[in-house]
Amino acid sequence: MQSALRTLLEFFRPQILSIAFPSQSLKINRPPVYPYTAPHTAATSSSTEGHYRCRLNTAWRPVLDRCQGRCHHGGILMLLLWIVVLVVGIAWLAHRRTAPLPALGVVAVYLLAMGIFSHAPGWLLTVFWVLWLAVLVPLVLPDLRRKHFTAPMFSWFQKVLPPMSETERDAIDAGTVWWDGELFSGRPDWDKLLAYPKVQLTEEEQAFIDGPTEELCAMVSDWEIGQAMDLPPEAWAHMKTHGFFALIIPKEFGGKGFSAYAHSQVAMKLATRSGDLASTVMVPNSLGPAELLLHYGTDEQRNHYLPRLARGEDIPCFALTGPLAGSDAGAMPDTGIICKGQWQGEEVIGLRLTWEKRYITLGPVATLLGLAFKAYDPEHLLGEEEDLGISLALIPTETPGVEIGRRHLPLGAAFMNGPNSGKDVFVPLSYLIGGQPMLGKGWMMLMNCLSVGRSISLPAVGTGAAKYTSLVTGQYAKVREQFNVPLSAFEGIQEALARIGGNAWLMDSARMLTANAVDLGEKPSVLSAILKYHLTERGRECIGHAMDVHGGKGIIMGPNNYLGRNWQGAPIFITVEGANILSRNLMIFGQGAIRCHPFVLKEMALAGREDTQQALVEFDALLLKHIGFAVSNAASTLILNLGFGHFERAPGNALSQGYFRALNRQAAAFAMLADLSMMLLGGELKRRERLSARLGDVLSHMYLASAALKRYHDLGSPDHMSPLFRWAMEESLGHSERAMDEILGNFPNRVLGGLLRAVVFPFGRRHKGPSDKLDAEVAQVLGRAKGDPTLEELLAGCYRPQSAEDPVGALQHAIDLLSAAYPLHKKLQVALKSGQVKPTAGEHAIDAALRIGVLQADEAQTLRTAEAARRKVIDVDDFDKEELTLAAGKIR
Repeated sequence: MQSALRTLLEFFRPQILSIAFPSQSLKINRPPVYPYTAPHTAATSSSTEGHYRCRLNTAWRPVLDRCQGRCHHGGILMLLLWIVVLVVGIAWLAHRRTAPLPALGVVAVYLLAMGIFSHAPGWLLTVFWVLWLAVLVPLVLPDLRRKHFTAPMFSWFQKVLPPMSETERDAIDAGTVWWDGELFSGRPDWDKLLAYPKVQLTEEEQAFIDGPTEELCAMVSDWEIGQAMDLPPEAWAHMKTHGFFALIIPKEFGGKGFSAYAHSQVAMKLATRSGDLASTVMVPNSLGPAELLLHYGTDEQRNHYLPRLARGEDIPCFALTGPLAGSDAGAMPDTGIICKGQWQGEEVIGLRLTWEKRYITLGPVATLLGLAFKAYDPEHLLGEEEDLGISLALIPTETPGVEIGRRHLPLGAAFMNGPNSGKDVFVPLSYLIGGQPMLGKGWMMLMNCLSVGRSISLPAVGTGAAKYTSLVTGQYAKVREQFNVPLSAFEGIQEALARIGGNAWLMDSARMLTANAVDLGEKPSVLSAILKYHLTERGRECIGHAMDVHGGKGIIMGPNNYLGRNWQGAPIFITVEGANILSRNLMIFGQGAIRCHPFVLKEMALAGREDTQQALVEFDALLLKHIGFAVSNAASTLILNLGFGHFERAPGNALSQGYFRALNRQAAAFAMLADLSMMLLGGELKRRERLSARLGDVLSHMYLASAALKRYHDLGSPDHMSPLFRWAMEESLGHSERAMDEILGNFPNRVLGGLLRAVVFPFGRRHKGPSDKLDAEVAQVLGRAKGDPTLEELLAGCYRPQSAEDPVGALQHAIDLLSAAYPLHKKLQVALKSGQVKPTAGEHAIDAALRIGVLQADEAQTLRTAEAARRKVIDVDDFDKEELTLAAGKIR
């Protein structure tokens, strides 16, 4: 093979050169490169003569002789250059996703040229041609490929496929794939993202937020809610009158029919006032009876219940979680037995329900109970099947046998939450949501609705916490002084302020983008899990940093503490609708890898097909595409990380283009790592939770970064938003790179992990999080005056009380007075420093300055008023001992 190929190339060499260079007279008189047998002479082997690359240890010279006979003309370097160009060229073709056969044609031409013009040894060319044929033959001989390659792969895939329960399958099938699919592709289409419409409210929605929502916030005090352990009666009446429980119910049933974005805006604004208030409004508009009725209820059920829910005549709750089955719905012990019973004087087929639930929000005050249970038909009254699966029913709480009304005390929060139960409660089949046709389809119904609800409510609450802490912590750090210097001037405080403000803007961007997806008709199940986890976690982080800055002010409970109850309630939102530790380790990547990957879900479906032969043919076509996809992403990772991505077009301005390219690099690397992890571990990946969690972290932070890019673009890329935008991008990219670094450091195959590190990080990590300088810029934003465009964009949608008697309103009042008095304050400080003003023992500096005429009476009063406002902000509450003594039998 080697000699034949060499002979063929040498024979046609003059003709090829004459065609390639017709204008030149070429004399082909160079002897064949092979075999090269010229031995080293004494002259050429001298340590002082010949080309410097030949003056090597003599032990290597036989090797060099065999590899290249003209080393003193730079032959080795030229050969290496030919090989490097070949590798980079193949990678570039794969990166550009060139079709296989044209790509092989280009490689063949290059190998021919390499054989003619280079001094490549025959054995090396033979290896390259064998590899070329190894790729070509399976492509052009499909029967051979299916027999010797696809069939074994298909068999292996069926073996490593993890076992999947019915509830897991329903969860994976639920919802839709949106921008998460683009990120999983390894090559996100940024033009597609930027082309999505901007989020905006209708006039009616904006009026509702500016009117009834603002009024509701003004009605409540978080401290008073905590003392009464309930919302005030006027707040309940206001919510019912103005349709706060009917935001998602269409107007035809008497509801508001608001968009997902409007729903999110309302929930977020309420969360900036009171977590208890937000929870009370959030639950009826999230996963619950109204949402389920809209999608699956019968016409009769919708016409009866939805108007009552819209008017607030019925208060809904939904009971899913029980003592023995939290996140594992498949282990639910609650049952509904198909049987005959008496109902309103007639014998009908119905359900005998027995259940025990807990943690049910609005349960203690609910009049309509949504219930999840497992249905069984032991007497075969409906058919041959006994185990009918998870089902959902709507039960009026006045139904005999329903035990409901007692309350839980979730970390002292006052929103209504409690247990409920029932034993042998008989209801007709008409109580099933959707009637008998939906019997056994409950988990699918829940997962589809959860994809929407989880995208809106909890992300809005987490973002509300971040915006609220941005408001109060930025203002407090400006009012409070230590060593005659505002807290905001200290670098340690600036770090905390930056994380609060930067997170608030990043979270808000993700919240807006995902709500927009829902309004576009999507049900983003994976993205909803990402938002639920990361926005509640970052919300908790913001509250923690705010507590650090406030110190004792945040610890001492009382009417003047506007932060303590937020701190108490932060873990609640981490736990509900899927505990965060579960979401991160099992759901985000575990569901996303199957749901969002271009091929895995289809391959899994084929693996379960009974028609094996047809399945093999279809699997073969998918496998080819999957291999091309994996090779392309590996090549893109190498090409982009070597810097070639700078030559590709990126949208945006000079600032954002670099971030678009950085995300291109990360998306390609993520797609490669995800594919390799699934290939190496198969079903074991389901149990390698920490690896799955880190892959989920990469996906999550790429999505957060995408949201920041989209929002910055929609705002028109203004310069004044640069600090918040850059912080959001550096934060997201830094977390994503750190997760990839940890994946590679803990990769199942350590050798492969080391090789992958050279591809993913050829020059080391590029993004390590926001710098100290950038932190200082973001911290400065939180201290700017009211009306500043950057600050107003950051705090948009946050409730900002105007009354100086409100503990939050007192902050802005103090800032206004201190700002007005600043020239006088500076004048006084200069006088004190120069010794012009020397207060006597016990005399206040203002009084001393007034006494000697440095300040006039009105100026002194201005300073006293400003200092009194500062003191009001700083002061904490204290109580008489009797006030803290509980009456017998009472619980605080």
